Amino acid sequence: MADPRFFRPPTPLTLAEIARASGAVLAEEAHAGLRIQNVAPLDTAAEHTLSFFDNSKYLNSFKHSHAAACFVREKYRTYAPSSMALLVTEQPYHAYAKATQLLYPPPAIKPSIHKSAIIAASARVAPSAQIDAGVVIGEGCVIGEGCHIGANSVIGDGVEIGSGTVVGALCNLTHCLIGSGVILHRGVHIGQDGFGFAMGKTHIKVPQLGRVIIEDHVEIGAGTTIDRGTAPDTVIGAGTKIDNLVQIGHNVRIGKGCIIVSQAGVSGSTTMGDGVVIAGQAGIAGHLTIGNYAKIAAKSGLMHDVPEGAEYGGYPAVAVKDWHRQTISIQKLVKKS
Repeated sequence: MADPRFFRPPTPLTLAEIARASGAVLAEEAHAGLRIQNVAPLDTAAEHTLSFFDNSKYLNSFKHSHAAACFVREKYRTYAPSSMALLVTEQPYHAYAKATQLLYPPPAIKPSIHKSAIIAASARVAPSAQIDAGVVIGEGCVIGEGCHIGANSVIGDGVEIGSGTVVGALCNLTHCLIGSGVILHRGVHIGQDGFGFAMGKTHIKVPQLGRVIIEDHVEIGAGTTIDRGTAPDTVIGAGTKIDNLVQIGHNVRIGKGCIIVSQAGVSGSTTMGDGVVIAGQAGIAGHLTIGNYAKIAAKSGLMHDVPEGAEYGGYPAVAVKDWHRQTISIQKLVKKS
């Protein structure tokens, strides 16, 4: 069970309610009224607990689990313990995520403005927003309905934030427009100058005159930084999820539904299509085009454009099949020596 010091007790639900919300199908209607009080992994689940089985590696744990109910694919139904109620779905982990959201809903917004917050007279803060201690909101800002601005965050002049967006503590937002349903974790910095200099014997700073546009339902992890554009905007597409400690350079355009994992860096003026995946610690050079649904492996150094749907890895990054061939060839050379 989640530590009650940090999480509210879960809201008990029947399996019928969970099935409707998750899109899963109850294997036996007789279990519809079974009340679920918590979620847990297969090997620690117990009475009134819901789990999921989504990887054949854990088949043995599934066979011996004490979970009261479990999300499972049709082909694995026969391996379940006789005491376990089954919710059948082709996406067990997705269904489990939806169920967990129901059991552990996010804390409710408490419409309020802390007495220590500093809000410019020209700013517009929705009455339903929650503004925590030490927040600074600049001139002309717009804070939408149901927003939560965490302690000691600074919202610069002119920034607009859509409804239902959560800004964690110690964030700094400037020169940006933030959509609705966005989550910015602690210490995110958005809209600072891009790294733009005219190089020479002396390096002359190029004014960064663009913005950052964060579309709806984006989530950005702690410590990530996103630079504003030089003249065109830096854009993060709807539904994209960015991990902790990621650097996004100026003029970068990221499509919808992308995944960028921690410690990756994307250099300026690179464009990504929709559904692109950048794995951890990958480095992306500037002025590249990465096609829709392409994947870049962890610790890769990408220096060339990537076609739609392609998978690249290595340093410098090449098509994954070529990367594997290179690795095998090097291993053979080492053995010969």
